[in-house]
Amino acid sequence: MKRLLFPIVVLSTAVSAFAQSGPCDRACLNKLVDSYLAAVVAHDPTRVPIAPDAKFVENTKPMKPGDGLWKTASEVPTTFRIYVPDPVAGQVGFIGMMKDDGKPVELALRLKVRNGRITEMEHLIARGFNGAGSERSLANLQTPRPGLLAAVPPAERVPREQMLKIGLSYYDALVNGDGDAAPFADDCMRHENGMQTTGNPPPKTPGLGTMQAMGCRDQMFTRTFSYIKRIEPRRVETADVDTGLVFGFSQFRHPMTEKTFKIVGVPGVEKIDLNIMPFDFPSAHIYKIQGGKIHEIEALGVSVPYNSPT
Repeated sequence: MKRLLFPIVVLSTAVSAFAQSGPCDRACLNKLVDSYLAAVVAHDPTRVPIAPDAKFVENTKPMKPGDGLWKTASEVPTTFRIYVPDPVAGQVGFIGMMKDDGKPVELALRLKVRNGRITEMEHLIARGFNGAGSERSLANLQTPRPGLLAAVPPAERVPREQMLKIGLSYYDALVNGDGDAAPFADDCMRHENGMQTTGNPPPKTPGLGTMQAMGCRDQMFTRTFSYIKRIEPRRVETADVDTGLVFGFSQFRHPMTEKTFKIVGVPGVEKIDLNIMPFDFPSAHIYKIQGGKIHEIEALGVSVPYNSPT
């Protein structure tokens, strides 16, 4: 991926003082997210220590700091905030609900820090929460599920490198239709753009709702995700051992050359017809890992043209 470099204006005295501080620990990284988002809402990049050659991407498009969400953000995240600080990688992942031009949006954010300055900024923004049927999504985006925020007991923590591998394994489970490719816990629950997509109440009659009632593991075996042919890139580089959270960005590729997909093991459903145009789906995921298994998944994604740059 070719990254573009843009100059940044001179930092303020307060920001310069931050930039001269030592390594950024967990608390520092979380605080930096809050300071960064406050600067975004204030439409002022000089409020945070952005490096002169920093890279900024929003919904896969390279931009200048100060453009995109920087121009239109109107309220910082309040009650829905999930932080994934990783001092080892010198970066922090975040998913939260905020307002853009007065409308609710879900933001996935990644910041990378070197020598006290932000060197990389990445936004992925899901919009459209004002339309019909968005009430259920918004209801799930008021406060994070408790399991996502709870500290993992030391005896159930997993080494950072193993956490990253577990996060990556989720994409293999999707592409291969293999619920055993990732270590899903029996209570695994997935939300996508606020919608609960596993563990729903079973429908009264067999049908597509049966798959939405399944758990994370069993749902994979139905091949309901067969339309996802490739997931590239798969960037899972951020993990917080204390909370068991792993953060990653990826880009789902959907060529849609097939319009009918066979479904396995779902009473009343033999196939799904998807007569839609090809598209990509850049996505962000947070995985809760405890005892070596995935218990919670919080995801968001946006549609972009097929084979878009990453």
